[in-house]
Amino acid sequence: MHDGYLVGLIGSGIGPSLSPALHEREAAELGLDYRYERWDLDEIEVPPSAVGHLLARARAQGYRGLNITHPCKQLVLDHLDEVDEDAAALGAVNTVVFDGGRALGHNTDHSGFARSLQRGLPDVELDRVLLLGAGGAGAAVAHALLRLGAGEVRIVDVDTDRAAALAFSLPERAVVGGDLAEELEKADGLVHATPTGMAAHPGLPVPVELLRPQLWVADVVYRPLETELVVTARRNGCRVLDGGGMAVFQAVDAFRLFTGLEPDAERMLRHFAELEGAHV
Repeated sequence: MHDGYLVGLIGSGIGPSLSPALHEREAAELGLDYRYERWDLDEIEVPPSAVGHLLARARAQGYRGLNITHPCKQLVLDHLDEVDEDAAALGAVNTVVFDGGRALGHNTDHSGFARSLQRGLPDVELDRVLLLGAGGAGAAVAHALLRLGAGEVRIVDVDTDRAAALAFSLPERAVVGGDLAEELEKADGLVHATPTGMAAHPGLPVPVELLRPQLWVADVVYRPLETELVVTARRNGCRVLDGGGMAVFQAVDAFRLFTGLEPDAERMLRHFAELEGAHV
């Protein structure tokens, strides 16, 4: 019998995170002794550069692993003993597992998005997909789309250098996109991976008239689930995917990495919907 799991989340402004409740509820369903702690950089008043010290402290305190979020997903790379192939390709880690004194880095954002897209929009065309946003979430999405067989991923970001750097780091089917209106006219689908639409950044990332019914639209923002983009695209006749699935499936994969056990993804999706409803 395992004597329990102690895991945590390191990041900035993580008070509203649903991860602790999501993990602990699923662990309870599986009969596990499982505690998920928040290490909010703002509250403990340490800079993101201290992530290495926090990893060492967690390891010393018997943690099984940690989820890593903004702004530490890249910074943590220098403090790990090993990084899996996907996390290395993305240059970002969101899950660290302590195993036999070694710290192993993984990225479950890309697998979370892929599984969400396959579940929520299983038969959409992927010949030409427009990705809006080339940050950490955008990189994970691009990686996932290419893994799923996308013909071409066109990357648009207000920071053109960042878009170019992401495209350069990926297979040649990923390219920098041009004018937004022209790109959306030719695209099969749009994946939105910028902060626009979050509670603190309300608004619509693309002009409403560009959301034509033939376009499928996926948003990675999940607080709120019903972003202005999701609501508007649905009203315009688009098939839509909210950010909840990616949030849950990355947690499903992290839970598996921490415990070695297979969580019930459908149950976690239902629990997420309950939690999200309570936080509206």
